[in-house]
Amino acid sequence: MDEAVPDLVERDRLGADGIGALLAACGGGSGGKGSGSASGGAWAFTDDRKKKVSLGHTPQRIVAFTGTAAALHDFGADTRIVGVFGPAKLPNGKPDPQAGGLDVDKVTVIGNAYNQFNVEKYASLSPDLLITHMYEPGALWFVPDDRKDKIAQLAPSVALTASRTPLVKIIERYAELAGALGADLTAKRVTDAKARFEKASAELRAAAKANPVKVLDCSGSADLFYASNPGINADLMYDTSLGVDLIVPDHLDKGGYFESLSGENADKYRADVLLLDNRTATLQPKDLASKPSWAQLPAVKAGQITPWSSEPRFSYAGATPLIEQLTEAIRGAKKVR
Repeated sequence: MDEAVPDLVERDRLGADGIGALLAACGGGSGGKGSGSASGGAWAFTDDRKKKVSLGHTPQRIVAFTGTAAALHDFGADTRIVGVFGPAKLPNGKPDPQAGGLDVDKVTVIGNAYNQFNVEKYASLSPDLLITHMYEPGALWFVPDDRKDKIAQLAPSVALTASRTPLVKIIERYAELAGALGADLTAKRVTDAKARFEKASAELRAAAKANPVKVLDCSGSADLFYASNPGINADLMYDTSLGVDLIVPDHLDKGGYFESLSGENADKYRADVLLLDNRTATLQPKDLASKPSWAQLPAVKAGQITPWSSEPRFSYAGATPLIEQLTEAIRGAKKVR
């Protein structure tokens, strides 16, 4: 198994390595409140570590994890983002899907993958704030443990939870942060995105009720097949709340994000629909085709496989297409178990 893959897939193991064991418009999340204005004056925000960051002015030079920056972009709070770290560009130079609508050519990429965080390049940007996800308490996503102290000396950080909390609450926290950074949460693009999100959610609920097929969220690597836990992943928690019948693995790995299965046991959970992790470091259907246990899965035989963004973008605009995609998959699926 390629060592680059578990760094992205096995969140529970990553906590020990220092990046974590692998949110109406604002104010609804747990953790804190933001203040300040785009025109100047003191600024403060309490993140999901219950840590209050106070500055003499609204942050002007922000460096953020790519997915975090993309979510802030969706709320209109990306004008002060000067750098990103994490998957930003594909090998062909095009934006990584995690970048969403963020123009990655207008920011400095200080590390395009885990453990590529370039501290010297980060320092050269004169950052006044770092923002990232937090999958495990206190662990800054994609901030390498062996450099975290040096990174912390350069600018304060804000971390918002990305798991164990319902999707809507996380989106609300990102909206709150965006508002504190000066975004207009009443802007038409924001309110339209929220309305579309609510419509999509209602349609998913109706589809799940009309066609109660069984769904497995999963991820593939060279040697292991991962069955994801809908009780800990924010988007899966939300899907479950809308009535989607998601399979719950019965022997979860440490950390609780998934159950890792050997290639020979990939057919342990037999679902009608597979939601397959589509991140660049994971295997896709064409890569898995030669594995006998994969080929024997009923959903694979029926061609009922749908891409799954296992690291969703925490904004209404980012989450809605995923909900719509799942709705379409459920509506068109047949029970094949």
